[in-house]
Amino acid sequence: MKPLLLLIAFAMLSSCGESPATNADQTDLAKDNVPAPEETAEDWTLLFDGKSMDNWRGYNRPDLPKNGWVVENGEMVILATPDPKPEDFGGDIITKEKFGNFELVFDFKISAMANSGVFYFVKEDSTLPMWANAPEYQILDHEAYAKTHPDFDLTTHCTCDNYDLQAAPDFYLKPLSEWNHGRIVHKNGHVEHWLNGNKCIEYQVGSEAWKARVKASKFAEYQDYGKTTPGHIGLQDHQHEVRFKNIKIRPL
Repeated sequence: MKPLLLLIAFAMLSSCGESPATNADQTDLAKDNVPAPEETAEDWTLLFDGKSMDNWRGYNRPDLPKNGWVVENGEMVILATPDPKPEDFGGDIITKEKFGNFELVFDFKISAMANSGVFYFVKEDSTLPMWANAPEYQILDHEAYAKTHPDFDLTTHCTCDNYDLQAAPDFYLKPLSEWNHGRIVHKNGHVEHWLNGNKCIEYQVGSEAWKARVKASKFAEYQDYGKTTPGHIGLQDHQHEVRFKNIKIRPL
């Protein structure tokens, strides 16, 4: 009987040993959408607290859409657009506040075929969509697009790219079921895009290289493209589900 008792005791100890890990996982989850002590000291501000979307409103409107943008399990979610589309469903949203020099961080998780983006230098114009004036940190399920849209140009349209202007040197996007960490830095016209700890692109607004890229892009006809600072931060609704959390910003 002793070997059996020893085996049972070992099993009980092993089971007990799992509890701290589980508690730690729960603690990590509880830290979402809460600034760390060092972040508070560095003047980080939460743009989403995991409970409400009070810091956001619709593009070219004073309020949020009635449907589509929701808060679920501490995550800000743009739901996939149903067919038929309900009244006042989705649409692009922007921060109520404008930002000049800043560092913005955010976690996001995409769904299959997701196509979205994080915009900055957003200038509202009732005659134009958000993307016409604001640079975009692209978010895209590029693998799905490559399979289903073989003619789709992915050169500057993958996640972390400077949409339609610059491509990252490699693909740093995690699988659909995993969270990604994005980062955008702007200081006096110098912009950087980061994804999961990797620098994807950088550029200087107004430089000759930047002017050449804009001229060769879909934005050539928009004279104010990329020139509005301070400007709003924007999140794009492109009909597919995308989840966000830990959206934080600090002045530089």
